Amino acid sequence: MIDLPPYLPEIRASAEFYFGIPAPVPVILGQITQESGFDENAISQAGAMGMLQFMPATAKWASQAGGFGVAAPLDPKWAIKAGVWYDRHLYDRVTYPTPCGKWGAALSGYNGGERWHQRRQAAAAAPTDFWNSVRLVNPGITAANQRENQEYPYRIVFKHQPKFATFGPLVCKEMM
Repeated sequence: MIDLPPYLPEIRASAEFYFGIPAPVPVILGQITQESGFDENAISQAGAMGMLQFMPATAKWASQAGGFGVAAPLDPKWAIKAGVWYDRHLYDRVTYPTPCGKWGAALSGYNGGERWHQRRQAAAAAPTDFWNSVRLVNPGITAANQRENQEYPYRIVFKHQPKFATFGPLVCKEMM
């Protein structure tokens, strides 16, 4: 028997609301695994909070822009709604020819900021190839931050997401 991830009904409902059916539940579960290992009280050294590791300013902005009331990143239900909404917001703003590239870019933006992703893409030799070109470009950040951002979407999509394949369609399955 497969152990169900915590908050699966809330994750599925938010993913279906923002992405439709079938929803990309496995990639969201992979993202939560990467961010906090489902620890709703996680606080990073940088100050990111909750299961989806919102920085305070991002939580406040997402709460206002998404209409989620007062920012509450340590509340798992708030974090799930706001995190999936933010994933969709980023997914809609990136320009790649495939859902796989769009997911990589959206996750990169989630981790390191949308503007840094835009700078990466503008400087890339192949600006429509997220996985083999764009994510490898350092847009002017520290080497440590570049390594983290370069590996963040890769770990979610190719390491964590496959563990949750029974919960919905996989993104980037064409590269697996």
